[in-house]
Amino acid sequence: MPFSVTMLLSRPLQRALPAAVSPQARASYLALYSISRATRLPLSLPLSHTRKSSRFHRSDFSGQGFSSFYEPDQPTRGPLGGASSVGAGVITPKVLRQHLDQFVVDQDRAKIVLSVAVHEHHLRIQELKRQQQEQARLEAQAQRRASVFRHPVEVDEFPGQQSTVELHNHNDPQSFSEAPAYRPASDSPADPDSLIDNSEHQLLIEKSNVLILGPTGVGKTLMCKTLAKTLGLPISMSDCTTFTQAGYIGDDVESCVARLFSAANYDIEATEHGIIVLDEIDKIAGTKISYGKDVGGEGVQQALLKIIEGTTVQVQAKPEKSANRPGGTGRMDTPQPPGPGASKGEVFNIRTDNILFICTGAFSNLHKIILDRKSKSGMGFGASIRSSSAHAAADGTMLRGPEAELFKKDAPFFVPPKSEVPNPFGIRQVVKEDKVNVLDHVQPEDLQKFGMIPELIGRIPTVCAVAALDEDALVRVLTEPKDSLIRQEEHKSYLRNIELRFTTGALREIARKASKMGTGARGLRHIVDQLLLQAKYETPGSSVKHILVTQDVALLKRAPLYFHRGQSAAFEATHAQEEEKWEEELRRHEDPSILMVNNFQEYRKAGAAGF
Repeated sequence: MPFSVTMLLSRPLQRALPAAVSPQARASYLALYSISRATRLPLSLPLSHTRKSSRFHRSDFSGQGFSSFYEPDQPTRGPLGGASSVGAGVITPKVLRQHLDQFVVDQDRAKIVLSVAVHEHHLRIQELKRQQQEQARLEAQAQRRASVFRHPVEVDEFPGQQSTVELHNHNDPQSFSEAPAYRPASDSPADPDSLIDNSEHQLLIEKSNVLILGPTGVGKTLMCKTLAKTLGLPISMSDCTTFTQAGYIGDDVESCVARLFSAANYDIEATEHGIIVLDEIDKIAGTKISYGKDVGGEGVQQALLKIIEGTTVQVQAKPEKSANRPGGTGRMDTPQPPGPGASKGEVFNIRTDNILFICTGAFSNLHKIILDRKSKSGMGFGASIRSSSAHAAADGTMLRGPEAELFKKDAPFFVPPKSEVPNPFGIRQVVKEDKVNVLDHVQPEDLQKFGMIPELIGRIPTVCAVAALDEDALVRVLTEPKDSLIRQEEHKSYLRNIELRFTTGALREIARKASKMGTGARGLRHIVDQLLLQAKYETPGSSVKHILVTQDVALLKRAPLYFHRGQSAAFEATHAQEEEKWEEELRRHEDPSILMVNNFQEYRKAGAAGF
């Protein structure tokens, strides 16, 4: 073969052949190469397509064929780069507050505190999940970047070959810095530079546990139960009166986590993000006893410290006896059958770092400790010494009159002024006497004197007090909530095909009796059951179709009024007569300086006369 043809055909392979090869050997090599290339490529392909496909052979590249990468999860740039990706969500504190108003009367501040605490707990859980997803995304991104600079496994390599050799472009020094350094997962000494540079540290949001204190029967437990029905988070309630120290007869403090685990249907992740309500926490206050050992006081508080702060609790997935009981009520603290991943007797480790704790208790006589502290701090010339609760409520926690004015000056929170709403049927607005809840002024030192250890008090930063229910509030409890007692009794009578109705005077008298009992709203059911006991016994199966409970019936002066078939008109007339009688009695007892009108025409005449 001539040398010129040899030079023309061997131009692509001159660099690949050594310079010391003889011309005869070079010609033979080129001939073999041209024959093999002709057999591999089809003759029908054009020369341009042959050249184009030959550009992508691995042997034609002097360096790496792919030296960059693309990340689909890059952060948002531009004006929306700093926007929050979480958002406020559908459930807001106002929505929770409005839901609580449908079931609980008064306790405005306690509703706000609970709504904000639960909403922030929900946001905190969402932020923790987002941080976990972000960490998983960064780890996956680091693995993808590391795989770019590794030697790929070729088809012709032997089986079992792993891509462990990192290749870098020597012409590009930046490629060395793009490859992430290997960091073992095991415990290793910390890098001093990483301790100084905390730019990659994620913000840790701590939880704010809540303590609600106040007299019994005012809605502490009801608010927690109401929130349990509206949240997607599991919630359980535990009574602290049964808690004892380890080794004694009773329930250990870890049982509250076990109840939450059962309420979450034995889901570990849902349990670690749930809510635990510790009811009657004041019953574990430390007491000084002259004999024996306090097995349910300070020792139980010490055991609660680690659980509230955050620790690992071992819980056995063992369903309780009430789980398989027929006809269960379906309450939130009733354990459900274990899920598919939880077999009987299996032990699980549950972290309590992200569990919100809501503690409730009556804390009887705590107001006396607060009043003693206030009276000592106000001693001196011109200071007002605490009197013998002449203006206080029955339980002593609510103050009226001049004592309330003194406590208003030292209120621990801002109280917005009450806006007066004009009354279309009264010339002058009736302004109620302001009341002050003594428990709103509670301090950690007061709880410590009560018997709570300071370590436990410090782990519950949010403290809120509920107020005792007066007569007006008890009347609202009877009628306003969706599950009110009057609605329950009326529905039970409706199931017996009987109409039950209470007059306004009867409701007011029932509330007056319940306020004197000192048990809050719980005394209402006792009084109503006593009034309707004989009627519930006599009327079923009889011709009675209407039952009317008047003020005289509530005063135990007579039995409930029965109206038989065909006496509906008499029933309505008697009810209207009782209501008119009650209005006349109100007019006689009201302040003479308050002008009352019956309709809008009288209101216009009184306004034109200058009253």
